[in-house]
Amino acid sequence: MSDVLEKIRAAGIIGAGGAGFPTHVKFARPCEFIVLNGAECEPLLQVDQQLAAVHTEALLRGMEALLDLTGAKKAVLAFKGKYHDALARIESLLSAHPRMVLHVLPNIYPAGDEQVLVCEALKRIVPEGGIPMAVDTIVLNVETLLNVERALDGVPVTEKYLTVCGAVRDPRTLRVPIGVPFSSVIEACGGASVPDACLIEGGPMMGKPVSSWEMPVTKTTKGLLVLPHDHPLIVSKGRSMKEMMRLARTACCHCMLCTELCPRYLLGHSLHPDKLMRLASFNSTCERDASATEAFLCCECGMCEVACVMGLQPWRLNRELKGRMAAAGIKNPHAARPKEPHPFRGLRAFSAAKLVHRLGLASYVRPAPLVEAPCLWPRSVTLMLKQHIGAPSVPLVGVGDRVERGQRVAGGEGPVSADLHTPLAGMVTAVERDRIVIEARASDGKWGDAA
Repeated sequence: MSDVLEKIRAAGIIGAGGAGFPTHVKFARPCEFIVLNGAECEPLLQVDQQLAAVHTEALLRGMEALLDLTGAKKAVLAFKGKYHDALARIESLLSAHPRMVLHVLPNIYPAGDEQVLVCEALKRIVPEGGIPMAVDTIVLNVETLLNVERALDGVPVTEKYLTVCGAVRDPRTLRVPIGVPFSSVIEACGGASVPDACLIEGGPMMGKPVSSWEMPVTKTTKGLLVLPHDHPLIVSKGRSMKEMMRLARTACCHCMLCTELCPRYLLGHSLHPDKLMRLASFNSTCERDASATEAFLCCECGMCEVACVMGLQPWRLNRELKGRMAAAGIKNPHAARPKEPHPFRGLRAFSAAKLVHRLGLASYVRPAPLVEAPCLWPRSVTLMLKQHIGAPSVPLVGVGDRVERGQRVAGGEGPVSADLHTPLAGMVTAVERDRIVIEARASDGKWGDAA
């Protein structure tokens, strides 16, 4: 393992959003292109665009290291055209980095889906069920790259940038220690501005409802969206699978809009959400060229629900089908390599500005300025052992052990896993099946003292 790759592994870096794929595994192979995903296509979230404008030099330094590591001939820095501050800052420094080019993305959803991004930036189509490496490309987001740059100096991942937005008094993008409860982060933004508020971890499209506001921030927490309990997004995300299928049987008019606007279908993949809805409702697609295994190709971006005039949720059906087939030992059989995207793909791209209004979020479009100075001082942190795809981290400490800030407290086991470090100096008060709890002592100082 190269020195740079070992530093990435030792820092416990994973993708700073989505599934949290361990970064040292992703960059263990050479590639032709690296694409920096600055699309940040989830409405209201602002982390990556702000980091790109503020930490530009660090990001370019980190990318140079990754280019050397992989032998890639080019890095494509992909940002939406509306991110004016980030674009201006990058353009002012890019001449000193001849192996990097800037690609301006349209303001569409889901531009940040890595398969959509690769098509937009490189005009390459990732095969069905594949990953960008199948077309000799590696994709990473802005915060992940910033963590790589810091790892070059031996700094592990102990903190997270996230946007707190929606029905909060003071929307902000904060730098917080991993393991603090969501409730503390929201209080740092003035608290909820509506009674009986509900919380979504992530963005409005792919984020998940939170059952408890005391759940801890992880390495993949990208945003916290607070909404009134009766907001349409909260209602739709809380709908049971049984109720969704009842609605599908009675309300689906088989108009095919869910398929015609599906980003993966428009890439040329054989995913037909309308046929899968028909299959689930009536045990037949009425056609011979569709099967339940198409669900494996769904990225669960939610575009089908936005397209549906009846508000149905094909993506949820696809998630259910994937889970059931995986439990039955059925694997994805689809591996076609489309040569061209759908001829109408460009015409069917869905405006992100339109999406905000369609989701009922226009009143929440407000600045969420980046605040890097410590704004909360936790007395304890809860570090989840599985914050990434793959095997969970294995505890290296026991109850009663004293730990220092930045210390490795759990190790990545197996080929796909990641180390875990504490953002807090103190004492280990619990080691459970899925978490480690560390409590600060008065003499140990506060998080941020040495930041």
